[in-house]
Amino acid sequence: MIKKVYLIIIVSIFSSTITFAQGSLDIHFNGMGFMDNREYKDYVSRSNTYSGTRLALDLGLNLDSNNHFIVGVNGIHEFGAKPYFLKVDPVAYYSYTSKNWLFNIGAFSREGLISDYPRALLNDTLRYYRPNIEGMLVKYQNDHFSETLWIDWVSRQTTTDREQFLFGFSGKYRPVLSGPFYVSHYFMLLHNAYTSVERPGDHIQDNGGLQVRLGLDFSHKTVLDSLTIEAGAMASIERIRDVTDLKTPKGFIASAYLGYRRFALYDEFYKGQGSHIVYGDQFYENKTYNRLDLIFTPLIFKNIKGSFILSLHNDPRNMSSQQAFRLTYDLGRKVLARFKP
Repeated sequence: MIKKVYLIIIVSIFSSTITFAQGSLDIHFNGMGFMDNREYKDYVSRSNTYSGTRLALDLGLNLDSNNHFIVGVNGIHEFGAKPYFLKVDPVAYYSYTSKNWLFNIGAFSREGLISDYPRALLNDTLRYYRPNIEGMLVKYQNDHFSETLWIDWVSRQTTTDREQFLFGFSGKYRPVLSGPFYVSHYFMLLHNAYTSVERPGDHIQDNGGLQVRLGLDFSHKTVLDSLTIEAGAMASIERIRDVTDLKTPKGFIASAYLGYRRFALYDEFYKGQGSHIVYGDQFYENKTYNRLDLIFTPLIFKNIKGSFILSLHNDPRNMSSQQAFRLTYDLGRKVLARFKP
């Protein structure tokens, strides 16, 4: 079914006539530095300090305004670690862009594409240690509506490694362009299948979650620069085939974001049945949970942003804290040469 959906979308994109114009070769550099100290009383094994820097560099061959080939690397260095680069991820993909469509296939950055997923579904350490999607992504958008469909291969099937991939879709609908009301949704599913040699006791696992939110956006309509309020429902999907029945724990989730100049506050509250989502934040295994982020951004420069974040995690048993500083920079794409395709 997934393959059929992608085939229909790809055919619809490329059925239009491609008009070749002047092409170009460009270079793109971006990265992130991070210090993230986590003191979790609930999850002692996760009370770590994550620190390091990510650097990404790629070259883009632009045949025209629609068709692009991008090749590069994305490497992470953890401070104090040897060898210098813990891991270097390849960047290699084809991208089709137009006014309404985006289609990527290959290995490409998740930043700006699915980085807005709630932490309950995709945890925030993925930003540090799994920066790329390895698969395909299709996005359609117009003035009122956007929808993104993606698949990300986590592990290729071998005699020792299981076949694993993530599949998801997300979107937002705003019925009145200048109005505050919108509806958003997020879905992801991990398919954890067999190795190529089936072993006794191995079972296919399906694990994921869904959120549907109603939101109000009053940004730049009050004295605050940003003000958004959301509330909705969350459900997880948990099953080990031939072992457990399908479980769908459900709950209520609400959040608010306030931003004024260099200061911001983000609060999220969850109440319901605890959910175990493999790639999600473990705090949502609690039946009641609240996270408060206090954010100060002292460094704002063109293409550069540095923020301090103090996070307070509250559940019925404990209060935990997290202190982080993140510096992100993106110098954009710089044209090296132009040519006629």
